[in-house]
Amino acid sequence: MKKFILTLTVLAAFQNISAQEITLDKIYSGYYRGKGIAGITSMKNGENYLVIEQGGIAKYSYKTSQKEGNLVDGDFESYEFSDDESKILLLKESQPIYRHSFLGKYDIKDLKSGKTVSLNEGKAVQEPRFSPDATKISFIVDNNLFYQDLNSGKITQITQHGVKNKVLNGLADWVYEEEFGHARLYEWTKNSADILFVKLVETDVPEIYIPIYGKSLYPSEMRYKYPKAGEKNSIATAHIYHLADGKKTKVNLDSFKNYYIPNVIQTSNPDEIVLITSQRTQNASDVLKVDTKTGQATKLFTESDDKWIDTDNVTLEFLEDNSFLWASERDGFRHLYWYDKDGKLKKQVTKGNWEVTEYYGYNPKSKEIFVQTTEKGSINKVVSKINIQTGKSQLISNTDGNNSANFSKNYNYFIETSSTAAKPYTFVLKDGNGKQLKELQNNDDQLKKLQSDNFSVKEFITIPNAAGDQMNAWIIKPKNFDPNKKYPLFMYQYSGPGSQQVANSWDNGNALWFEMLAQKGYIIACVDGRGTGFKGAKFKKVTYKNLGKYEIEDQITAAKWLGNQKYIDKTRIGIFGWSFGGYMASLAMTKGADVFKTGIAVAPVTNWRYYDSVYTERFLLTPQENPAGYDENSPTTYANLLKGKFLLIHGTADDNVHFQNSMEFSEALIQNKKQFEFMAYPDKNHGIYGGQTRPQLYQKMTDFILENL
Repeated sequence: MKKFILTLTVLAAFQNISAQEITLDKIYSGYYRGKGIAGITSMKNGENYLVIEQGGIAKYSYKTSQKEGNLVDGDFESYEFSDDESKILLLKESQPIYRHSFLGKYDIKDLKSGKTVSLNEGKAVQEPRFSPDATKISFIVDNNLFYQDLNSGKITQITQHGVKNKVLNGLADWVYEEEFGHARLYEWTKNSADILFVKLVETDVPEIYIPIYGKSLYPSEMRYKYPKAGEKNSIATAHIYHLADGKKTKVNLDSFKNYYIPNVIQTSNPDEIVLITSQRTQNASDVLKVDTKTGQATKLFTESDDKWIDTDNVTLEFLEDNSFLWASERDGFRHLYWYDKDGKLKKQVTKGNWEVTEYYGYNPKSKEIFVQTTEKGSINKVVSKINIQTGKSQLISNTDGNNSANFSKNYNYFIETSSTAAKPYTFVLKDGNGKQLKELQNNDDQLKKLQSDNFSVKEFITIPNAAGDQMNAWIIKPKNFDPNKKYPLFMYQYSGPGSQQVANSWDNGNALWFEMLAQKGYIIACVDGRGTGFKGAKFKKVTYKNLGKYEIEDQITAAKWLGNQKYIDKTRIGIFGWSFGGYMASLAMTKGADVFKTGIAVAPVTNWRYYDSVYTERFLLTPQENPAGYDENSPTTYANLLKGKFLLIHGTADDNVHFQNSMEFSEALIQNKKQFEFMAYPDKNHGIYGGQTRPQLYQKMTDFILENL
């Protein structure tokens, strides 16, 4: 998190902004911006931790919480240690590519000698990785794998056939990166002798092209491979590179589910790598161990589900004896299971009508694992330690709100990051039993500014749906709320599979805009209906093969329920969403046209046939297998039902949800003689930001709401 320095000019400008009011000017000037602690990493000794500060990477003592100086001087975006902490990899500058991938320029500093060298002669690379023995660093350039010897400086090219939009070695293609959640598809063995990498051949994957307007006389084009639902995907194969002789071995995966290879994971064995593979339908995954000496793959077990597996949310952690922990929803909630090294289930470690949301690590001395869970309610997240043998559990964080932890290597300390909907982030140093040692940082100043500007705290409620579920919801009311007055209602939601918008946590995103709208006389509400996360697999997976059907039913039900409250004007209900939320807002304004008067859809999917294969098929299968699931839940199908005031917004260079979605929906609305407003953002991607774009966008949406709701 970059620090924000409030200049005298900005301070002077605030003197002209009316007090006691949240405004877009204040929001986008950074007036309310909070503080954080960036790049927290425990050192191997368990007694010191590092953070990124202006001017260097600072070293602190857990015991005293005092700074002991800079480990490295200079300004860096991020850093990574070698396993033995003899060397540190320093990211100096980066250039984003897609959601996770970027080109970066790096230095490597030897912490013993003090010598610093540039990686790849100072030229940009992707996905660098220390070998476990800290003598080499691997990296990717132009879709090919290389490694640099840190003693001699020699660079060795591992693969030769990487070509843009054709072949990738050790690197995810667009859809792998977006939907499996990472860009790196290679790993070193523990003994540093071999590298196992996934090769993706995307020659037959259909290509999308996006015009880039810029200021050129003729627009340029961005072209990349994008497999839409039902189309061809990259062909994935696994290969082992042996450093000793430079030879490669192809791993034979013919006997296993091998359509996708989403994960390559190092184990505790010196010459073994685990692959997680999946069939196209993503309802079964094989967990395979590969002997890197021979290339032989053996199945440890298969994880299966009658609907889908979250292939984008894998937890697989190897312990010192090469037994491992695996996260599964097989009992209806996401819990941890302990397997021996050969894939035989030893026991279920966690159990209950709650979920494990994060795995932090294992302390072999105490036999305890450290996890984040929802055991104190689905809108809260807490941190616990659990004895892996006895099952004894101890809560070591706050009991409410959103709490996460960064542990010391010996698990004697952790830095707890906590927030609630009413209190912004605090950073507290605790011992391994949860005892507070020192508050490192808070955001009291941020809260005071908001409170002085009449900040309203969210109220959490539940709303029933047609299936008998109690849906989590929050409401923001104006500070001077009068229960005898009728207010217009503005609803926000995302609603995507496994997502959560109703959480007892601080929101540095849209929350301030919602607060501003509340001050202008609106009640703001958000409801997590069926399909959303942290309430068990049944609630989440009821949407299988019918993505959008139950989600929009629940938003309509919630809007009607809220409209029946005596303080809501049921004739003035609006809805807003972005991406999947934009899809829902589009459905609300068509299928729910009798309920919603006003809607704003930003970057919406309007036809799942236009979205990518991995995400869409996980929930809907292919269009060839399930055409009704695609067409019966597309807002384009219901364009003739639009009644209210509708604002459609999209960036023309959206590489994720293509501009094509809004173009098709617009055409359907036009051919049904429906009037609506449309805003296109030139050369902007799915996030629609840069320069003054966000302030202009939110002013546009604010004006639309004030005029039409």
